[in-house]
Amino acid sequence: MILLRSSFRRLGSPRDPSLVCSHCLIRQTRPHPPSAVRSFLSSARLQSGVADDQSTSPVLQRTYFSANRSTDGTLSKESFVPSLSAARSARAIPTNASKNEVEAGSVSTEPIQSELPHRRRKRLKEESAGNNEAEHAIPLDASAQLSHLSSSLPRTSIRRKLAAYLALTKPRLSMLIVLSTTSAYGMYPISSLLALDPSMTPLPTLSTSTLTFLYLTAGTFLSCCSANTLNMMFEPKYDALMSRTRNRPIVRGLVSRRAALVFAIVTAASGLALLYFGTNPTTTALSASNIFLYGFVYTPLKRIHVINTWVGAIVGGIPPLMGWVAAAGQTATTGHDTWRDMLFSKDSIGGWLLGGVLFAWQFPHFNALSHLIRDEYKRAGYKMLCWVNPALNARVALRYSVLMFPISIGLWYVGVVNHAFLVSSTVANGWLVKEAYRFWRLQGANGTARGLFWASIWQLPILLVGGLVTKKGLWDGVWKNVFGQPGEDEDDYVYYDDEGEDDQAGAQVPSQSGSVVGSRPVNAA
Repeated sequence: MILLRSSFRRLGSPRDPSLVCSHCLIRQTRPHPPSAVRSFLSSARLQSGVADDQSTSPVLQRTYFSANRSTDGTLSKESFVPSLSAARSARAIPTNASKNEVEAGSVSTEPIQSELPHRRRKRLKEESAGNNEAEHAIPLDASAQLSHLSSSLPRTSIRRKLAAYLALTKPRLSMLIVLSTTSAYGMYPISSLLALDPSMTPLPTLSTSTLTFLYLTAGTFLSCCSANTLNMMFEPKYDALMSRTRNRPIVRGLVSRRAALVFAIVTAASGLALLYFGTNPTTTALSASNIFLYGFVYTPLKRIHVINTWVGAIVGGIPPLMGWVAAAGQTATTGHDTWRDMLFSKDSIGGWLLGGVLFAWQFPHFNALSHLIRDEYKRAGYKMLCWVNPALNARVALRYSVLMFPISIGLWYVGVVNHAFLVSSTVANGWLVKEAYRFWRLQGANGTARGLFWASIWQLPILLVGGLVTKKGLWDGVWKNVFGQPGEDEDDYVYYDDEGEDDQAGAQVPSQSGSVVGSRPVNAA
């Protein structure tokens, strides 16, 4: 009886003996540890902020012994385990909190206060990932980075204005369009831009192609700047609703809409002028139509119908055709310099195939990108397949990924590239189709949307650069310089009579190795 009283006195009031369980009674009958160990445990309790005996006993007793009591007043084994978490939460109460504050609820006794450090870090990481899922689904674009740089500079700084206006151009997208345009220009069969043996091409054509290349690059970039600026100018209210676009310069007030309109007009006029005087009118007309389609058709159509994605794909397919027509125009004769001949003759098939590559590429690229931020597109009111019809969104991405194979084979069939292109294109297209199939099968789950997005980012440069490297006839000059040219025979000579006129009876077609004046061969440099 004396033992029971001492136990009651330690744990609480002796008037409430029902608060004592059998575990505590057994623990109290055990011999006390030595004084050194007891002092160590007491100091540990004081350091952890838990008061001894009477300071925490009311709360501890209520939370530790009152949960899930059975009808007969005893505590079951099942009710003992969850009571430990309540005891831990009770120990988390500051020692300077009064009993009235605890009963009034002013001091929180949530279990989250007593969670372990590693679990707390994991919880915070998951919450952060949930709140910022849209921001981290795709990399931060160049426009957002330039806008951030512009806002951090002084208002009177010239760099601030330059960074803000450069952000209007969407630099990465503009450079991708320029790459597709110049790649098509370089892959044109007659273009000498990438000829590794200049002796195989007349000097005037070589210098003209280089100058045309510069006009084409500058004019295409300025035209892209105009189209992208118009796109931003028409959508600041909706761009502010999406994490991907809310840092654009017009949304943040770095550039006014009036200033953006002036910038779009100036870049369009200068870009089209460079294309007109440096290439040909057909290339200029294609660029002007692209500005109109992107700024005044695709942009408003995004809030009306899902067909906007197909219109945007047409916009992406026009730049390669521009490059092809620019190369065709500099080799065309006076009688074959019409837009019909450059666009719809048999020599224009390669340009349409390259445009088809960019057209088909838009769907796996954009459908994967839009899937990652589909909730934001829906909130902003954009009619996109990613949320209107997610299943169709995945099927379309897979269909156009598979379409890359016949288009690439077509470029080899019409003689634009050599056999090596079949190998490089098959590897790149196979990777894209693999990711598109996973995206379709799992409907964008398990990171398949992000995998398809990155596959499309790398697949297109591999395809375009591979086409430039494997251009048909590109390495013929190097091959002849390394292994020598074939020997000369009588078929390589052209004979002239004494009066300087061609001997029609014995005239032969000269080869690339040389020609003959009289009876002496002369190298045709």
